[in-house]
Amino acid sequence: MLALDPYRVNPATGRFMLIDEFAVGGGVTSIERFADERAMLMDRPGERFVVEHRVTAEARAARAGHRGAVFWLTGLSAAGKSTIAIEAENRLFHLGFQVYVLDGDNIRRGLAADLGFSHDDRTENIRRAGEVAALFAEAGFIVISAFISPYREDRARARAAAGEGSFHEVYVKASLEVCEKRDPKGLYRRARAGEIGDFTGISAPYEEPEHSELVIDTERLAPEEAVEAFVDYCRQAVSVERGRSETGG
Repeated sequence: MLALDPYRVNPATGRFMLIDEFAVGGGVTSIERFADERAMLMDRPGERFVVEHRVTAEARAARAGHRGAVFWLTGLSAAGKSTIAIEAENRLFHLGFQVYVLDGDNIRRGLAADLGFSHDDRTENIRRAGEVAALFAEAGFIVISAFISPYREDRARARAAAGEGSFHEVYVKASLEVCEKRDPKGLYRRARAGEIGDFTGISAPYEEPEHSELVIDTERLAPEEAVEAFVDYCRQAVSVERGRSETGG
């Protein structure tokens, strides 16, 4: 991470130079459309303390019959994230799993009701959701998070919050053209008309995952097939027996 000042704020330290052997170039810096993450890096010694639980993750898994984990569904609006998440929650629950869906729309009604859709607000929205998902997983739940989460860095932060072994990125894949045709909420139409600003895929970017644990192509799979593929993956990923074999227990 680099410490940079916007040129408009401080011209003296808002400049840069690039040198590659005998080639030299330079310019000025801008943080437009980038989140200000300085507050996230500030620590206050003596003000924060870790509370250790007496109930271990192993004990929770033994009682529930499965391990806790975060399954992070990402993809364009109308790709099928919520459809898969809600149906999978229902199936897993009736199979005896402790499972809960964190949906982007629902989170914005409460936990993130104060946030808009700027880059900064999107980053904070995903940060909050990632921290909540990590707590659910620590409590032994299967957490299915359904968020557009367009930026790789934000998804990486959610992964770090849960821990590498407990986080599973699931790319619900569908092209922009297909999602626009579906458009169940009419959001793409409104974005094209200029009624919605910073809309992912239209006026704001979506950074496709590069190394997802699971890819579900909803252009190729029927809804029933997509849910089945996801549920099968979840069951294998949180299996207590699978966890024991991987750790040598």
